[in-house]
Amino acid sequence: MDLVKITDFVKAQLKNEKTGHDFYHGQRVAHLASKLYLQDNADARSNSRMVAIIQAAGYLHDTIDEKVCADPEAVLKQLTGLLAQVGFSELEAKDILFTMQHMSFAKNIEHRYQLPLSGQYVQDADRIESLGAIGIARAFTFGGAHGNVIYDPQIKPQKLVSHSQYRKHTETTINHFDEKLFQLEDLMNTVGGTKLAHERTEFMRAFVAEFKHEWEV
Repeated sequence: MDLVKITDFVKAQLKNEKTGHDFYHGQRVAHLASKLYLQDNADARSNSRMVAIIQAAGYLHDTIDEKVCADPEAVLKQLTGLLAQVGFSELEAKDILFTMQHMSFAKNIEHRYQLPLSGQYVQDADRIESLGAIGIARAFTFGGAHGNVIYDPQIKPQKLVSHSQYRKHTETTINHFDEKLFQLEDLMNTVGGTKLAHERTEFMRAFVAEFKHEWEV
């Protein structure tokens, strides 16, 4: 399936995005999600439709994200037409759009949504993008763009219990590691995702430990 119209749509929608949710993030999610799916499923190479669904959702997922999109409902209407135009069936498009609307960390704080298999790989890949060296870079980019301080020992990490609290509480970038990023490996859906999330989390824990050691100097 030709995804050129989808990638062009993502580039246009996210052309001004500078908080770590740009086209290249979507591209990495699409590629990683399909790679994990192929690794985990022995007969997956014969299921090109599943790979196309995974890649489409991976590329598109942040085009309706509330953090970067002013009018998600308007974009959803455009996507319904776009997915049909590039050849997805009504059921396939439904899976893609459901995944996009329910995969975010914030949407799953109070209720964990059961995603279709394709969506589980996309969600894992998106969360893995928040880990490791890429995750560290994205965390500080996002924090800086939103005016968060890097660290303040007087501001303690909070246990996140609601979508509203997650979006509105006083946050530092270093606290974000404890509040969210270190939790992600336990939320993985897939075998390949779980392994890679653990590896990247260990790298990130070492970084935060070194950061706090240098801060105390």
